[in-house]
Amino acid sequence: QVQLVESGGGLVQPGGSLILSCTGSGFILAHYSIAWFRQAPGKEREWVSCVGGSGGPTYYADSMKGRFTISGDGQKNAVLLQMSSLKPEDTAVYYCAVGGHLMCSIDSANPGAYNSWGQGTQVTVSP
Repeated sequence: QVQLVESGGGLVQPGGSLILSCTGSGFILAHYSIAWFRQAPGKEREWVSCVGGSGGPTYYADSMKGRFTISGDGQKNAVLLQMSSLKPEDTAVYYCAVGGHLMCSIDSANPGAYNSWGQGTQVTVSP
């Protein structure tokens, strides 16, 4: 059974950092592209980043470039999202997802391209 579990969220001050983890079970994350999305209250789910399988290329939404870094941790069967210079507008529930594709593509920002999601982890950026 494919399962994704996010962790690492919490409350952080503006300018601070967090590392989110997406841990998989029932399959090997490194064999697939993994994406992070986020959803703030009252807003649509927003694509954050994608990493290709087997150490493939990484992609970021424009507002996250230079602040967020996505990477794989094969030993833990996990994908990490390192977030720095956090802003109040980064406050959201963060989700990881897998869609069965090896590489990220132009469709990677579409939530409909993914068939397995984690339960999400809350990130709150506030003084």
